[in-house]
Amino acid sequence: MSASPLPPYVTNYKLDDLIDHVIREDVGDGDVTTEATVAPGTPAQARFLVKEDGILAGQLVAERVMNRVDEALTISWTRIDGETIYRGTSIGAVRGDASAILKAERATLNIMQRMSGIATATRSFVDAVRGHSARILDTRKTAPGIRMLDKWAVKLGGGENHRIGLFDMILIKDNHIIAAGGVANAIRSARAYRKGRDLKIEVEARTLDEVDAVLTEQGVDMILLDNMVDRLPEGRLDVSRLRTAVERIDGRIATEASGNVTLDTVDVIASTGVDFISSGALTHSVRALDISLQMSLESE
Repeated sequence: MSASPLPPYVTNYKLDDLIDHVIREDVGDGDVTTEATVAPGTPAQARFLVKEDGILAGQLVAERVMNRVDEALTISWTRIDGETIYRGTSIGAVRGDASAILKAERATLNIMQRMSGIATATRSFVDAVRGHSARILDTRKTAPGIRMLDKWAVKLGGGENHRIGLFDMILIKDNHIIAAGGVANAIRSARAYRKGRDLKIEVEARTLDEVDAVLTEQGVDMILLDNMVDRLPEGRLDVSRLRTAVERIDGRIATEASGNVTLDTVDVIASTGVDFISSGALTHSVRALDISLQMSLESE
């Protein structure tokens, strides 16, 4: 079975460079344990075993890591990225030199486990808002150096990518507004800056008054309704301010909700009619999915 294609923000060059760094970090001058205990050229196979249910992600990266260590290793899969995988099953196998498999094992699993954990968490959020129009977005709260993998995993889990970095979207937040001397100044300057450039403008609003201020200006593509939900003492989530904001905007520009977004709250937030819901928790505090490699020797 073939792995998923690269998303547009993951080039072959970037991926190869990242994999080289990952392998250098782990292997350094050599895998001394394997060199000390395993005869070169020992034929083996190792199965990828799933230890808990989830969504598979990172298949193509795993292949690249394995083949960067030893291009003679052969990898086969029974599941593809984005599919549900189940505890106790094998999702693929790698065959070749035992020393090479052992050298590549941890780097491969670290990537697959993290990406699959992100994809699994994202799918849970996506499933929780089914029946509403809201779509799940990621944020820039990613692990340093591997953002492209974190965001790729969100896509594989059924979510959507927000801006990739500071370079591909104008997102005017509270500190930008303060530094610019007000929201009107910030928006007008942003409109002038983006002339001739393919950049969307999004503006953060934390109160209904700030929503009104954004709506008086032209050229805004999206409004970020930040922390407009409140946790009441009894634990219930009050979304009345967010609902009022969405009604006041009335479809004139796209809406994004952030703040207090958890798996327990995302459904009620989606019920307000907001277009997008972003959650940093998809990537900044993800729990890796438990996947292992189980090796066995092969007769020549």
